[in-house]
Amino acid sequence: MGFNCGIVGLPNVGKSTLFNALTQSQAAEAANFPFTTIEPNVGRVSVPDNRLDALAAIAKPDAILPTQLEFVDIAGLVKGASRGEGLGNKFLGNIREVDAIVHVLRCFDGGEVTHVDGAANPVGDAETVTTELMLADMESLAKRIEPLTKKARGQDKAAVAELALAKRALDLLESGQPARKLDLAADEQKTFHRLSLLTSKPVLYVLNVDEDSAAQGNDLSAKAAAMAEEEGAGSVVISARIEEEVAQLVDPAERVEFLETLDLSETGLAKVVRAGYKLLGLLTFFTAGPKEVRAWTISEGAPAEAAAGAIHTDFQRGFIAAETISYDDYITLGGEQPAKDAGKMRAEGRDYTVKDGDVILFRFNV
Repeated sequence: MGFNCGIVGLPNVGKSTLFNALTQSQAAEAANFPFTTIEPNVGRVSVPDNRLDALAAIAKPDAILPTQLEFVDIAGLVKGASRGEGLGNKFLGNIREVDAIVHVLRCFDGGEVTHVDGAANPVGDAETVTTELMLADMESLAKRIEPLTKKARGQDKAAVAELALAKRALDLLESGQPARKLDLAADEQKTFHRLSLLTSKPVLYVLNVDEDSAAQGNDLSAKAAAMAEEEGAGSVVISARIEEEVAQLVDPAERVEFLETLDLSETGLAKVVRAGYKLLGLLTFFTAGPKEVRAWTISEGAPAEAAAGAIHTDFQRGFIAAETISYDDYITLGGEQPAKDAGKMRAEGRDYTVKDGDVILFRFNV
């Protein structure tokens, strides 16, 4: 399990430039006119995690396998997208397929690239896109309510529950709030997910600044960050142009040196991944042995049985135990056997809640 993020925003805010940089490819054509991206571009990238190298230095495996994440570069939305403007219906359909929305906001003025409205206004841009998503959700819910009402009259319990949620979500949207603000009980989550609402998805705002503002941000990014905080969304400041240059450097040492000259400690990809994991409530556990050291992604709070299933369904089906060492103990003590000798390897059952950084050896029998 990784995570799948749709990159959205108005035309000419830097979406495709960012996509190319993050995926270190030229899959998405970047150009100075709207709707350069018609079909969504998809790129899979390795999640940066220095812990993999530290584990590999001890385990000395044949291969090091990071976990993967997927970016989908979705064409720029415009006012009227919910009514089909700018091929909006197609683009809105692409957004429905992703786990989270990476919303790129232009936080710089000038330059060769022309803003669709003439001047940078990240807060206004965010409102434009969010409004279109909300309008699309309201239309979708309005179409659902009549058939659900008919089913509910026939004492269909599932329809009764879904209808109640649909009405609550519609009321919330009509009050100007996205669907993700709906207060849900634990047993309502699955039903709510079936509504497939665009504004139910978590949002990470990527604040695209000029090169000189990459380290500290600027006034425009500060306003956008405040907006994100008020919404309960995540935000990161990135210069897509700098990320584009970083992507051209193959040597890791050269990348570090280049970033240091700009007072940056990490790449934009690392920022996005960290913020994305927090947004989606994900964590990483590891498996380590002579064949491979590998990172795996699961949801926070997941039990050991589910972690076993992330590797292979046979591991979950025949689960016996999860022999677990914390990352710190594995590194400090020098590997699996020293940790075991020191009593730091624990035999955990299927209900054990996996912790970020756990190094796990699964025992199973099928």
